[in-house]
Amino acid sequence: MERSDPLTDFGDLLRPDDGPDAGGTPSAPRRGARIAWIVAGSLVLLLVLGAGGYVAWCLTAPVVKPTTTVATPPALAADPVTVLAPTDGIYALEIEGADAYWGGPAVWNAGLDERRPIASISKLITAMVVLDAHPLSGPSDSGPTITFSKADADLYDKYYLLGATIMEMPEGSSLTERDVLAALLLPSASNYAEAFANWAFGSQSGFRSATADWLSAHGLSSTTIVEPTGINAENTSTPRDMMTLARLAAADETIASIAGSQTVVLSTGLSVSNTNDMLGVDGITGLKTGNLGLGTYNLLYTAAFEVTPGTPVTAIGVTLGGATRTSLDAAVQRFLESIQSGFQTVPLSSAGRNVGHVTTPWGSEADLVIRDESSILVWSDTPITVEMNTSPPTEFRDGEVVGSITWTAGPNTVSSDVVVRGDIRPPDAAWRLTHPDQLG
Repeated sequence: MERSDPLTDFGDLLRPDDGPDAGGTPSAPRRGARIAWIVAGSLVLLLVLGAGGYVAWCLTAPVVKPTTTVATPPALAADPVTVLAPTDGIYALEIEGADAYWGGPAVWNAGLDERRPIASISKLITAMVVLDAHPLSGPSDSGPTITFSKADADLYDKYYLLGATIMEMPEGSSLTERDVLAALLLPSASNYAEAFANWAFGSQSGFRSATADWLSAHGLSSTTIVEPTGINAENTSTPRDMMTLARLAAADETIASIAGSQTVVLSTGLSVSNTNDMLGVDGITGLKTGNLGLGTYNLLYTAAFEVTPGTPVTAIGVTLGGATRTSLDAAVQRFLESIQSGFQTVPLSSAGRNVGHVTTPWGSEADLVIRDESSILVWSDTPITVEMNTSPPTEFRDGEVVGSITWTAGPNTVSSDVVVRGDIRPPDAAWRLTHPDQLG
């Protein structure tokens, strides 16, 4: 019996393949298994790599924009103001300097072309007619010295008997032209008015002629002046002409300065006081009072006040035919105060007023609010318009500016930023990984 070699048998067991191939080439089943393992490994690798890319994309991709809802606050309007015009007599009033609230100067009037006696307002015309013939060069110019004759001194008694306002004028006494202007405009001394007219034009007829020419030259066609004091009821005019006179007087530096003074100290040392007790009331700066008794109280006036600091408003006005001095003054005061009170500050918004909301797909929320407290100046019920523009937040942080809101009324505009109130937290990784459809 034949015995096998043990080494030869162990070597046969170490051969990788059993088969007929003498050269040791692997068989087909072995090759298939190796390929399968390679394919499986590759698939696993691809899956791992793909999952990593998906995660990276989810964690870094931009998210869809949040939903923003806004509601512009409604346009506002203040309550209308009732202007309290005089109820007796005839009147006119014009306000300048706040034209943007009204589309031009504001004008109120009644009986604009009706004639009434103007009483001592006549003295303002006398002063301006004389100044036209004998002008002063400025505040430091007192003009020529006027010495009063016996005829001038006798005027004191004449007007005393007529019940007019008078001031002493001794024969031989002297005053400057500026002093005489003060005497006839402030205490409204009738004897000084006539003496002044005679000094300037030589006679009363000369004064009447010069006055008629002056009235015609300045377009005061509805004004009649027959004497310089106004004690004659034939000295008449209309509110329309009186408004023209007020503009002329306000533009004359000498007249405006004297008529706007409470007191003036004459060159003689005598102090004269203004009979216009409305001076300084509700901004009144002049010009002249006048009355002939019950039912003929008159006031020609200028006024100035500020709507806002640095924004002056001026007024010129006249009332003719007031029942009494007290009722006239009260009526003018109510008139001006009702107009001035019409300028009112309207609150627009408190700080932090909600005007919108931001909601994110991942559930974080914040409000949109008006940052600043705001108000605006109007007159009466001047319409207030409002415009708001916003865009979605980009930083999602408290205080981020996302727009603005603007209110407009007449010439005034007020704006405030619209901001985010509250932090909007960013989406977390879990939400990103589970909401790929919300990523861009």
